[in-house]
Parts: sequence; C-alpha cells; structure tokens
Amino acid sequence: MENQDIRWVQRFQNFEKAFLLLQETLQIESPSVVERAGMMQFFEMTFELAWKLLKDYEEEEGFTVNSPRDAIKQAFQANTITSGHTWLDALSDRNFTTHTYHEKTAVEMEEKIRNKYFLILEKLYVDFKNRVDKE
Repeated sequence: MENQDIRWVQRFQNFEKAFLLLQETLQIESPSVVERAGMMQFFEMTFELAWKLLKDYEEEEGFTVNSPRDAIKQAFQANTITSGHTWLDALSDRNFTTHTYHEKTAVEMEEKIRNKYFLILEKLYVDFKNRVDKE
C-alpha cells in the first residue's frame, strides 16, 4: 500500500485492531463480570478510534472537525455514515460508561453494544476496509 502515511489509513489500522477485539468479546454468549467489563472497554476503545478515524478522513477531505460530535455530524451529512442518531447515542453512552461502573448499567450496555452499536461500528469497518483496499 503506497499511501500508508495518510493519517486516516494509519488510524484505520488501529481501529481495525480494536474492532476485531470487540468482535471477539461479542462471541462470549454469557460473559462474566470481568468479561463484560472487557467488552465495555473494547467498545470504548473502538468507538474512540472510530470517531477519530472519521475526523482524520474528514480533515483529509478539507473539513475542520473540533469534537466527536462534529465528526459524527459531518460524517452523517457527507453520507460517510448512516444512523446518525445511533452514533450520537453511542457517543453519549461511551461518555457515561467511561466514568462509572454499575452492574445493572453494564448489563444494559452489553445489550446496546451487541444489538445496536456493534452494527454501526461493523458497517464503518467494512466501508473503510474497502476504502483502504482501494488506496
């Protein structure tokens, strides 16, 4: 790949590693407390890299991005992502889970990760994997 020095391509490589770890944790059908905490940590890491990937890509396209919310809104407007509201919900939940841990909240968050947030991250992964392969 000739363009490995492009920032978003480098960011994608880190995102891919985190995404694959999150995907692996989701294979655990009935996670223990520790496994669930690991799943949440991998979600937080993957989501952080996802919005930064969007930011780097948008900046390569000439946009100025100042926050995760800006990156998500700009990506939605440019049709880089779909489900803008789900992305904003994930941002809100990611911000909440990084500052607290309660078992009931963790179980609810596991359900959201499995049934809602993983789907948007997986779509981003597939879309950007295709973009990287074309570079």
